[in-house]
Amino acid sequence: MNKICVIYKTKYGTTKQYAQWIAETLEADIFEVSQVEPSQLSNYDIVIYGGGLYASGILGVKLVTENPCKSLVVFTVGLSNPDTTDYSQILTQNFSQELLQKTKVFHLRGGINYKKLGFLDKTAMSMLIKLKVKKIPKEERTKEDELMLETYGEKIDFSDKSTIKPLIDYVRAL
Repeated sequence: MNKICVIYKTKYGTTKQYAQWIAETLEADIFEVSQVEPSQLSNYDIVIYGGGLYASGILGVKLVTENPCKSLVVFTVGLSNPDTTDYSQILTQNFSQELLQKTKVFHLRGGINYKKLGFLDKTAMSMLIKLKVKKIPKEERTKEDELMLETYGEKIDFSDKSTIKPLIDYVRAL
């Protein structure tokens, strides 16, 4: 049986929730990224890394991109709908081509609570809404754009335990 760990980095908690669900289901060890020394990665057959998406970055991902893992699985958590979002630019900015070819990546949908956002995140979301989304002609807006406008300033949570199933199935097949 493979020895598995789940490592995560979260700002507002959704990535932690997914990491806990994954670790429970796979009976894996779980760590917040700050609790892990790079040398510990070699103790595991499979490392599952989860990080929130912020400004084209994956929180804390350098731990696994700069240190070898026997087998690496990554999940990202962001506000956008994974079924309609192109993550290729984010992945190429965060992974070497070589590492990306041997890493399985899953994208999960999180949420947002504007009242809990830090100053920089609030400012970024405000700029996105004002400078981009509101300027899209109404007839050209996507469902995502409309949802962003409708829920701006509120709390919305798309996290869903059932969406980890493809990741779980993939890991169990390794």
